[in-house]
Parts: sequence; C-alpha cells; structure tokens
Amino acid sequence: MFDEEDLQEIRSAKADWDEESVQPTVERFGERKDTFTTDTEGQTVDRLYTPDDVSDLDYDEDLGFPGEEPYTRGVYPTMYRGRLWTMRQYAGMGTARETNERFNYLLDEGQTGLSMAFDLPTQMGYDSDNTMAAGEVGKTGVAIDSLSDMETVFEGIPLDEVSTSMTINAPASVLLAMYIAVGDKQGVDREELRGTIQNDVLKEYIARNTYIYPPEPSMRIITDIFEFCAAEVPNFNTISISGYHVREAGATAAQEIAFTLGNGIEYVEAAIEAGLDVDDFAPQLSFFFASYNNILEEVAKFRAARRMWYQIMEERFDAENPKSKQLKFHTQTAGSTLTAQQVENNVVRVAYQALAAVLGGTQSLHTNGKDEAVGLPTEESVRTALRTQQILAHESGAADTIDPLGGSYYVESLTDDLEEEAFEILERIDGKGGMLPAIEDQWVQREIQDVAFERQREQEEGERVIVGVNEYEVEEEEDVDIEEVDEAVEQQQQETLAAVREDRDDEEVEAKLDAVRQAARDGENLMPYLIDAVKVYATTGEICDAMRDVFGEYQGGGI
Repeated sequence: MFDEEDLQEIRSAKADWDEESVQPTVERFGERKDTFTTDTEGQTVDRLYTPDDVSDLDYDEDLGFPGEEPYTRGVYPTMYRGRLWTMRQYAGMGTARETNERFNYLLDEGQTGLSMAFDLPTQMGYDSDNTMAAGEVGKTGVAIDSLSDMETVFEGIPLDEVSTSMTINAPASVLLAMYIAVGDKQGVDREELRGTIQNDVLKEYIARNTYIYPPEPSMRIITDIFEFCAAEVPNFNTISISGYHVREAGATAAQEIAFTLGNGIEYVEAAIEAGLDVDDFAPQLSFFFASYNNILEEVAKFRAARRMWYQIMEERFDAENPKSKQLKFHTQTAGSTLTAQQVENNVVRVAYQALAAVLGGTQSLHTNGKDEAVGLPTEESVRTALRTQQILAHESGAADTIDPLGGSYYVESLTDDLEEEAFEILERIDGKGGMLPAIEDQWVQREIQDVAFERQREQEEGERVIVGVNEYEVEEEEDVDIEEVDEAVEQQQQETLAAVREDRDDEEVEAKLDAVRQAARDGENLMPYLIDAVKVYATTGEICDAMRDVFGEYQGGGI
C-alpha cells in the first residue's frame, strides 16, 4: 500500500489537476449534473478516486484471496475459472405437464440448474379447488397440489443430475418433502439431492405477505428443516435468505444488505436456541440478492455482504467451519426495473444487471425475460435471457479472472461505504431487539416505503431518468407477444386433483395428517411426518391445514 508520503504527493497532484485542468474545463463546458450520486443511496460520487480514498485498506484483513477469509473476493479459490455460475432460469407454467416441458426445453438449451415458480394458491398453502384459489390457479407459476404433480414436473429429469431451486416460503417444508419423496421414488440417495428452498418467511412479513402461520411456529418449522437436512439431505440449501424482494419493494442497496443479513442473524439465533450447533446447519444457509442497474454499486454490494457475513459468523456466533462463514448467493436481475414501454430496452437492462452479478461473484443467476413487465415470459424471451448469460460466460471475458474490479479505488471505497452503512442499520436493528421486533413495530417496512416513495417522486418529476418512460419516449409502441395462461388450466388442475383423491387410500391419508398434527403439538421434527404424508398423496392444502389446526393462521397487521 501507499505510505503517507506517497498519499500526500497524490493529494497535492490531485489538487493541482483540479485547479489546472478540471475547473477551467467545467467553467467552459459545464458538467451533466451538479451532483452525482449512487443509484439508490444518494451518496455523492466523487469525480475521481485515488489511493487516498482507500488509504485505510488492509489487503489481508479487508480483501484476502478468493476462497479465504474474509471472502471479499469470492467464496471459492478458482471461482469461474473452475466452474461457471449455475444458470438457473426461473420457470413455472400453469400445470405440472407444461412446467416439465419448459424445464426440458431449458435443459436442452443449455441451462445448468432448474428454478421452480409456484402459483399463488400453492404459495399460500391452498389446493386448486379451494375457493381462495379461484382465478389464480397456474397464473404466477405451477400449481402443485400433491406428490403426483411433483412427479410430473420431474418426469424424465433425474434428481441426482440437476440442482433445483424452489421459490417457496410458508409451505416450503411441504414442497421440500415432495421433492425428497420424488428422489426416493427415483432411487436417488438423499445425499445426492442438490438445490435450494427459499424458506424465508421473515421477508414475507416485510415485503411479500405470502405467509401462513404466525412467526413463532414459522420459525420452528424452519429450524426443523435445518435439523432434518443437516442429517438427511446435507447438500441441499435449507434457506435462501432473500434480499431480492426487500430490494424490489424499494430498499436501498445498504438496506438490502442489512435487512437480509439481519434476517439471517434471526434464523441462526433461532436454530441455536432450538439446540442446534451453528456449524451443523450454517453451511447450508444461502442468500438471494437483486442486481440493479448501477453496475459498480451492485458489485460493491455483493463484496460488502460477503465480508460482513464472515464477520458476523466469526465474531457473533463463533463459527469454526469455514463453510459456515461463506456467504453463497443466487442473484436475479431486477424485475421492478423492467418497463412495459420499449420492451426491447429490457434486454440491455438485464444484460448489465447480469454483468454486475458476475463481476460481484454470484454462485447462480436468473436473468429476466424482456417481456416480464407485461406478462409471463414467452419461450423466445426466455431463450434470449438464457443466451444473455451464455454470451456473458463465454464471450465477454468477465469470467476469465477472479474479482476483476478488486483494487479499483472507487469499488473498494464504495464497498467500505456500503459495509459501514449496512452495519449502522444492523446496530439500529439490534437496538430494537432484533429483526422480529423491528418488523413487528413496522419499522423495517416504513424504512423501505420511505425510499420507494422518494424514488417514485424522483421519477415523476424527471430527476431520475428512466429511458423510454420519462425520457426518449416514442409515440407508438410495437405490439408485444404475451404468454397467456389458458383459463382451462384451473379446471384441468382441479380434475387432476380429484383423480388423485379418488385413487388414494383416504384412511391412510387421514392417519398421516393426524400424525402431522400430533408432531406439531409435541414439538417433534415435522419433516419425517410431512414426507410420510406426501407419499400417501395428502395434498398441499390438507397438510398445511393440519398445521393450521395447531399453529393458527397469521392475520397480518404487525407481528
């Protein structure tokens, strides 16, 4: 690093440059804006960064080498030179059969991991024939009513050869049980099952609201999953602690880091309180972040989050296993940045966001389809989104060296700034007693809403340029092909469900549901009972109702 004498020379030279070159140029030509700031923080971006801006940086303590503490530069020693990130396109189409067809199409096109989207009734623990499901079956993803649907989704897809991510939260235990049951039926050893369940209920109370049970039993179910998978399914990530939805709701980059890691702290504390050793379950924790348009801010965000999680697990929880201290994460490009106007522009937005995720060291990536601001992505737009990742991997050079922006005066300075701000937010959360009380008090929600309101005001008043929306508009928009869910899907799914109920042994089903209820009352680990229940074709709604009978249902309006 530079010594004080070197830094003083740089400061002096920079002052001379500013006086002799910058100011005359600014006086003659001006600058685009009076003040430049980061995309979401409102932090001032200086005209130029030099070694003086990172003079406190200690390479060993703050950066280190990839695969070594504090993991700022990546969690694996060779990163993408050893293996590319998993290209995991999010998909779920109406019925299980349609989803199977889309999965096989994506695998044929070179996708390396599956990512499963569920319809709203499934996310809320309702069967497709429930009155609450009316009009929503198959609309936002696939309807999974029973093990029969899960078997159809993965027909012809060996579970020991793919990694599957399931974006499911409140009923995550039930869907994981079905996935394990499919693996059992395929003859796959449970240790060979790989993938992730989102399983992050805290962010549901914050941002999405697809919860079922009150927080306390919800946390109990999550710790049951941690315990069961550590013993039975050790290569499956038991939770994807999600900043994505927090960011999409309006959070800044620093808030996304802080609230995500704050939720992570809450889950770790709950598991330890339940009697689990931190190094038994922490290696199976994973994270999920958004990637937005400001490339360098996003790169710094990912690097800061990795370094912070290392510090949290090392200092707060005394973790000893290096894998317990590695923040591994999936990234999805930002849906809220996509515009219905000039949808072709979204291809460019997605490409830049994907670049930021890769430069930031993501472990897996989903790239959005250009048309997702107007409907479900078409097969063509899904292919273009996947090709975006493949071009990035094989043609751009971005994957050829590890942490290519490491050492950039600006990126290192911004990494430090984001880390500092995120830790300050975490201190405020600790002062409120942790994330649960902060959510209960609606403090987290208000913090996000305030930012979202301000960003919307900036857009409406033209302070924030959105290309094609408030600048560079066109008079006539081209028609966009929209993928539509056939209205007959709901009836088809209900007929499939009725056939499952007709063919199963109802007495056996009721016995297994009673066992779930009893395990819920007695505090036993629920996962073995859920697997038994799905194997006799008890439905998602029936199993969730059995747990509702014991745990109750959260009504919202504060925890």
